[in-house]
Amino acid sequence: MASMNEVAKRAGVSIATVSRVLNNSESVNEETRMKIIKAIKELKYQPSRVAKRLRSKSGAGNLLGVLIPDIQNPFYVDVLQGIEDVAYQNNYVIIMCNFSQDEKKEAHYLEILESEAIDGLIAAPAHEDDPRIKKIMRNGLPVVCVDRGLKGMDVDIVWVNNEEGAYQAVSYMIGEGYKRIAHIGGLTTIPSSRLRLSGYLKALKDHGLQVDENLIVQGDSSYAGGVKFTEQLLKLSSPPDALFTGNNLITLGALEVINREKLQIPRDIAILGFDDMNWANALNPPLTAVRQPAYEIGKRAGELLIQRIKDPKRPCIQMTLNSELKIRNSC
Repeated sequence: MASMNEVAKRAGVSIATVSRVLNNSESVNEETRMKIIKAIKELKYQPSRVAKRLRSKSGAGNLLGVLIPDIQNPFYVDVLQGIEDVAYQNNYVIIMCNFSQDEKKEAHYLEILESEAIDGLIAAPAHEDDPRIKKIMRNGLPVVCVDRGLKGMDVDIVWVNNEEGAYQAVSYMIGEGYKRIAHIGGLTTIPSSRLRLSGYLKALKDHGLQVDENLIVQGDSSYAGGVKFTEQLLKLSSPPDALFTGNNLITLGALEVINREKLQIPRDIAILGFDDMNWANALNPPLTAVRQPAYEIGKRAGELLIQRIKDPKRPCIQMTLNSELKIRNSC
C-alpha cells in the first residue's frame, strides 16, 4: 500500500501539501493539486482508515499529534494529561508517539503523523537543532514545543524556569550545610539540562563554593544513567555529601544505588531531584524536589496549539512557568 510520503515524492511536493489537497484546502494552486491527484491515482493511494474514522467521530480535521521523548518519565505523563484534557474540551483527538530519545524513531513517528494529516503538533524535540521538526514547521504545520525549544526558530514554547529552579534547589542544599554537592544532569543537547547545570554552577559560585568537575556528570536523562553515575560518584576518593539529580528518572536510579549501598538519607548522603513525583511523600525519607507544573505545561501547550491552528499569523509566545521547591526530609 502506497504511503503519503510516496505520493509527495511522485508529485514533487511536501507531505503537508498532499495533506492539504486531501483535506480540500483552498491554499493549493490548481496545477499542484492536479499533480497530486494524478500521483494518488497512479499509486492507488488510500488515506488512512484510522484517521478517517477518528475524523468522522470528531469533525473534519480535528486531529493533533503529540511527540514525547520518554513515556516512562512521570513528568511527560502529566504533560500528556494536560494536553489530552484541552484537546477533548475542544473536540480534538490526539495521536501520541513516544520516541524514547531515539532520533530514528522520532523521524519514523513524524512521518506517520504527517501521513495522518494532523492539524498541529506538540513536541519535546530530540534536541534544539532538530531538523525534522524544523522542516515540518517550514512546511506550514502549526507546532508548539514543550520543555525544550528550537534554536533559530520562532516557535511557541511552554517550559519552566529551569535555571532559577536549579539555583534555588542547590542554594537550599548549601544552606543546609552541604559542601560537596554532585550534579547528575541529563543530555547536554537538551536546553533544559544545560539550564539546570547553569543554575547549579551559579549557586555554587554565589555561595563561595569551588566547582569540582569530578562532581559533575552529564548522562542520558534515564534511570540507567542515574544508576551508572551515582555508582561512579560514590567510588570517588572524596565522594559527594549530596546529590542534585537532573530529572525524576535519574533520581530513581540514584535512589536504587543509595539503597543498595545501605546509605542512610540524609545522614550519609542527601538527595534533591529536579522533578517532583506523586509518591515522593511515600519514600523514606520523603524526597525534597523541584516541582514542575507538568499538567499546566501540557494544558497551556494544548491551548497555544489550538490558537495557532485558528490564527497561524499570531506572534509566537514563550511561556515560562514557575517551578516550586518542595522541602521534605531528604536533605
